[in-house]
Amino acid sequence: MNKVLYIFANPKSEENSYSLSIGTSFLEEYKKAHPEDEVVTLDLYNMEIPLIDEDVFNAWVKLGIGLNFSELKENEKSKVSQLNQLLEQFINADKYIFVSPLWNFTVPPKMKAYIDSICIAGKTFKYTENGPVGLLKNKSLLHIQSSGGFYSSGPAAEMEMGHRYIKTVAQFLGIEKINSIFIEGTNISKEQAEASKNAALEKVKSVINNF
Repeated sequence: MNKVLYIFANPKSEENSYSLSIGTSFLEEYKKAHPEDEVVTLDLYNMEIPLIDEDVFNAWVKLGIGLNFSELKENEKSKVSQLNQLLEQFINADKYIFVSPLWNFTVPPKMKAYIDSICIAGKTFKYTENGPVGLLKNKSLLHIQSSGGFYSSGPAAEMEMGHRYIKTVAQFLGIEKINSIFIEGTNISKEQAEASKNAALEKVKSVINNF
């Protein structure tokens, strides 16, 4: 049995979101193919995810010099506890499904805050004499991304920093099996949006077999 994290960042309803619609279709097909797997859903816009702020840095410094957790201030305890829970949950999963729209060329702020919570030295990666080494081995990741224009290839590819960011982070953490499904050109026309959605649904079928 594998543990799967389905992580999405979009405040819109599924009916108004191409990424969530394809994400749900993928999840339904995945559950049919792998009924024994445990799937945990993280709706990032309905979760409290602490930002890496002064409280968090102060807590990390105190813990780093040997203070006990009980010696932290209450707001420091609360934020660090929440971040630790997200981190441990991520480490203990086997597969990850990230679902997000491309906003201003990158991921939504809630997704960025979540990713900050899982990139922790000594836990998901470590520094060595030969450079950083990812600690999350034998895991798989799928990123489903929608965008109003075409950014995965072509003239605007250099502007795409959503999937590239998630892929870069995943590789940095040691995740080698990475796949993607794009729903692009959704703001060009209704016809283009529908064609892109149908193409994404077709890709769902092929990705299921390799995820």
